[in-house]
Amino acid sequence: MFFITASLEKGGDPVKNGYDSTVRRKTRQIRVGAVLVGGGLGGTSPAAVSIQTMAKADPKDIPAIVAQLRSAGKAGCDIVRIAVPDREAVETIPRIKERVGMPLVADIHFDYRLAVASARAGADGLRINPGNIGGQDALKAVVDAAGEAGISIRIGVNAGSLPKIGGQPARPDAEGMVSAALEMLESVRTQGFSDLKVSLKASDVDTTIQANRLFAVRSDVPLHVGVTEAGPPLSGAVRSVAALAPLLSEGIGDTLRISLTAAPELEVRVARILLVALGLRPGGVVVSCPTCGRVNADLVPVAERVEEMVESLGLDISVAVMGCEVNGPGEARESDLGIAFGPQGEGLLFESGQVRGKYPNQELETALVTRLKEWKKE
Repeated sequence: MFFITASLEKGGDPVKNGYDSTVRRKTRQIRVGAVLVGGGLGGTSPAAVSIQTMAKADPKDIPAIVAQLRSAGKAGCDIVRIAVPDREAVETIPRIKERVGMPLVADIHFDYRLAVASARAGADGLRINPGNIGGQDALKAVVDAAGEAGISIRIGVNAGSLPKIGGQPARPDAEGMVSAALEMLESVRTQGFSDLKVSLKASDVDTTIQANRLFAVRSDVPLHVGVTEAGPPLSGAVRSVAALAPLLSEGIGDTLRISLTAAPELEVRVARILLVALGLRPGGVVVSCPTCGRVNADLVPVAERVEEMVESLGLDISVAVMGCEVNGPGEARESDLGIAFGPQGEGLLFESGQVRGKYPNQELETALVTRLKEWKKE
């Protein structure tokens, strides 16, 4: 069975009380290429929450797509997706897949035949929308093709493109989204196919949270979480984190995408930082002061360069970059490595709570970077 019915005794609210916020939600486990998604049921251990993104170049511009996805991979991406709007795009799948080295999911809308062709072309997964994939015959053809290819399917429910439920248009709210997902899951279940995950996305933060919470207590299918059409980099990142941090903290979410009007690499960086901050993925953290009139260096570019360095080296450490003596020594001592620029033209390099050296302010960043590289070798 795909469905787990939450207890509603004594007026319990499944959206608020139907999950245990202290553990990861237990789900079936599926595979997208070499990446495991979900787990906890059937003797499986929950896989790490994986990061996804999507290529944003013309589907036929293979070099541009490969360049985008390779950059995303270096930033920490686990699964990539490409739009497949026509037959020409289908033909690019094997050529892109062999060059990016990550599982590749074909994103399909409107024409189920493109999903069938993508499965046969070597896609590691399919993403279909119940609002536009077609009727039961179309769905059966897609499921049969996925089964023959041994790949998974994501049922991607968007609030803005819901199917009819029982002959009536579904409401674009949490209940309507979950009903659409469960109805398609039931249709697929009758065909004996179980390599599925679901996404329930809206551009509204609260609707996204409520839909995923509701689904989490009604099904054991793994969840791909995200906010659709989140927006430009800054506002989109904030809206995405506002929705996903509560869900991930409650154990809901097996894979995610931060959908930004920006390069795929930036989507991945935001997702990685979120998972690191929540303790769901190892990784380095850069702590830096917000700056004020007391700073003794041009701190903003320094902090940005140090963050990029920590990410590129893949270090699982805390690094502090402080601009003056007010908070600097204290915060820097609390980190694995840290620097604090000083008021008399000299600053300090800290390591594990101890002063490692005093340097001119203009040489302090270089000293920190040198030590970071040494940590990587060690």
